[in-house]
Amino acid sequence: MTTEQKIIFLVDDDSTNLAVGSETLEKYYDVLTFNSGARLLKTLEKALPDLILLDVAMPEMDGYEVIKRLKSKTETASIPVIFLTAKNDAESELEGLSLGAIDYITKPFSPPRLLKRIEVHLLVEAQRQELIHFNNNLQQMVDAKTNTVVELQNAVLKTMAELVECRDIITGGHIERTQGYLRIFLGALQERGMFAHETATWNLELVWQSAQLHDVGKIAIKDSILKKPAKLTDDEFEEVKAHPAFGAAVIDKIGESTTDRTFLEYAKIFALTHHEKWDGNGYPNGLKGDEIPLLGRIMAIVDVYDALVSERPYKQAFTHAEAVKIIVESGGTHFDPALVDVFLDVADSINTGMP
Repeated sequence: MTTEQKIIFLVDDDSTNLAVGSETLEKYYDVLTFNSGARLLKTLEKALPDLILLDVAMPEMDGYEVIKRLKSKTETASIPVIFLTAKNDAESELEGLSLGAIDYITKPFSPPRLLKRIEVHLLVEAQRQELIHFNNNLQQMVDAKTNTVVELQNAVLKTMAELVECRDIITGGHIERTQGYLRIFLGALQERGMFAHETATWNLELVWQSAQLHDVGKIAIKDSILKKPAKLTDDEFEEVKAHPAFGAAVIDKIGESTTDRTFLEYAKIFALTHHEKWDGNGYPNGLKGDEIPLLGRIMAIVDVYDALVSERPYKQAFTHAEAVKIIVESGGTHFDPALVDVFLDVADSINTGMP
């Protein structure tokens, strides 16, 4: 792990938590601990960290009030904040994220997982700073640096996707596989001239890259559900069903920091609509038929195909032939029938990963 001794401020009113957190982090980072939000804010007047780990339930000033004050000042607004708290209900998590936190980790935490998530967020922040620096000097660098911008966008997408997969180890590799299936599918649409009026306006490279964020909303799902090695209960599945809308909200939040939102527009469509169904029985909005954007209808097919052919703790993997049969039989109910026909034509290519 390479961190170049980044500075992390750890805030918790419990001395034991401060000691455990400091011991976990100090091998890789310069760590400064605080037992109150007030002490943190006073120190921030003199020194700024690269990241803040912030408890929620603290006397006098809780973590929510602290982050509101951080985000209200230009000097501290951009410091990444991760809530590290015993609160594990969805409402508390959504409140923290809506106030500007970049992640929400429940205690007791797994030290390796905490370190990995900190590493990923610091990488994202470093890339964001590079983008800001680049845009500030764009007039002088536009010709020489155009390719660099694209590479940075792709790096941000990839890093966010890796953050999701870091949490959802059960479906490891899903994002990369669906991205590959999508590329084959998009190529087939081009060859056939299908939906040409709509696809003519797409930047296919950005479409392909942005597909990595289709499951970004899973960062809002509790670990106890996301990593459950068994079939979900009805209540747990209801929580999972919130991830498309949350993913769209996350992407909107990212868009506030950039002027070029094209790739985020594609990503939002993927995130919000890939669980909608052709017959209107999908989620989160119950869209029906052509109300579902074309990108969402395509992602629905490749997403389900990968789920079918992948083994899970609660099910065996279907064979390729069985998965194709299920998708074909679901044309007109779950999937757009016209797209199912395209899938059937390229199913063998998707199975081998070769166009």
